[in-house]
Amino acid sequence: MKTHLSKTPSSLRACTKKLNKTWKEDVLASLVVFLVALPLSMGVALASGIPMQSAAPVGIVTAIIGGIVCGPLSGCALQVRGPAAGLAVMVALFIGEYGFATLGLIVLIAGSLQMLAGFLGLGLVFRAVSPALIQGMLAGIGVTIFASQFHIMLDHTAPGTGKDFAGIINLWSIPESVLTTIGSASNQSAALIGLSTIGSWLLWIRFATKKLSLVPAPLISVLVATVMASLLELPVKLIPTPGQLAEAITWPSLIWLDHLSSGAIWLGGISLAFVASAESLLTATAVDSMQRRTPRTQYNRELVAEGFGNVVCGILGVLPVTGVIVRSTANVNAGARTRLSGVLHGVWLLLFVMLIPGVLANIPVAALAAILVFTGIKLTKFQFAQILWHQDKGEAAIYLATLGSVVVVDLFTGIAVGISLALAKLMYSFSHLDIEVTEDPENGQTFIHLKGAASFMRLPILADVLEKLPTNTNVHISIRDLNFIDHACLDLLVNWEKQHRATGGELVFDRDALNSVFRRHAWGSPSKLQMF
Repeated sequence: MKTHLSKTPSSLRACTKKLNKTWKEDVLASLVVFLVALPLSMGVALASGIPMQSAAPVGIVTAIIGGIVCGPLSGCALQVRGPAAGLAVMVALFIGEYGFATLGLIVLIAGSLQMLAGFLGLGLVFRAVSPALIQGMLAGIGVTIFASQFHIMLDHTAPGTGKDFAGIINLWSIPESVLTTIGSASNQSAALIGLSTIGSWLLWIRFATKKLSLVPAPLISVLVATVMASLLELPVKLIPTPGQLAEAITWPSLIWLDHLSSGAIWLGGISLAFVASAESLLTATAVDSMQRRTPRTQYNRELVAEGFGNVVCGILGVLPVTGVIVRSTANVNAGARTRLSGVLHGVWLLLFVMLIPGVLANIPVAALAAILVFTGIKLTKFQFAQILWHQDKGEAAIYLATLGSVVVVDLFTGIAVGISLALAKLMYSFSHLDIEVTEDPENGQTFIHLKGAASFMRLPILADVLEKLPTNTNVHISIRDLNFIDHACLDLLVNWEKQHRATGGELVFDRDALNSVFRRHAWGSPSKLQMF
């Protein structure tokens, strides 16, 4: 028995050996991520519509859960989870529609669905979302965040808060907010803080040395704004913080029982699970592309980890967690080697908010709003639409329609529009076939160019074109632009080729792959098929 207990399993020995080699890098990376997460978590909470007096600790508690709860279970070792700007608009919609007390129930439902999807092996299904839809959704969220936080950066209240068409209202009223600021000393002070925050961020990115760049720009910009507001005694709004961390937690209440039968609440949970999962798994894919230090992402495990984190977030009544690209990028660039860095960043946040919470009370609201204004601009990625336009105009249309619907109406409508257009494009792609026929009478050749999808739905049209071709001709079929061909169309070509060859004609294809398929489909019968 003693001998058995003294032996360490080989897998545990390997993990211990690796940890001994990498813990220094992970600790340093965790400190960098902690410094990035601190201002961003508070800012996202503000943008999510959390009541002002609870916003800072709610955001930080969410980030703590993302690190300490999700980190050890994660399927992507270097991805960092926490409150995300990409979910802020959706969460604000839930709070405005159903109240802050019900947010936890929606997050709990979303987390439970994520765990179920992970256990059922649906991780890859969640990734099967058009990039144009996701980027259009994020761009719309970016514009919406920019529009709302611009007003808050000037110490105004966003006029669209709690209203229908809030995004377009906030965007349209920006000039009015600027004019109002010109005539108010306190609003001018807030504007100064906001511009200083963004300016110091840009200057730090531009001029910081390689070693100094490890200190994140958002933290530097918040420090500059806080010191400026304190030294100049500017009359700006500051972040209110509760005396104890527990005051940020909203436990389940009897009101949940009333909402459990509400279809709208369940729809909100399903929508949140879908968006959070898609964003997180796309971020995990991006993290994989940034580094080769860890194994590739296990998508189902990542879904289970994030789902469990959201179940905890729902019970505590805080924001939902998801994989976030800014903190994950900072983690990779800081040299993290294992998931320990993500876990430790949650530990540092917990210690910070427990030991020195009073520091948060000196941070201007305008500084956090400015961080989100800048983050909103970065989320838009309008150049993505330009790239799409040159590659696939249909995808570009999905991107622009999703973006516009999110801004003009709301996030749910934007997602619905994007999914509808993506499905319509898919149906069009698999049902549309262009057939161009060019004849060369002198050489007795006919060229047929097929573009699109040769499916059974287009079989009558293809058959009609073939039957009208003259006999004794050399028919060249170009399929370079053909993205799909089904059994019915292959069968048509096989039978027509036999008839055409019997009348002295010839059929020529221009792709080895299809020629091989064609021969197998013809059950090994002799053929005079040639290749270009």
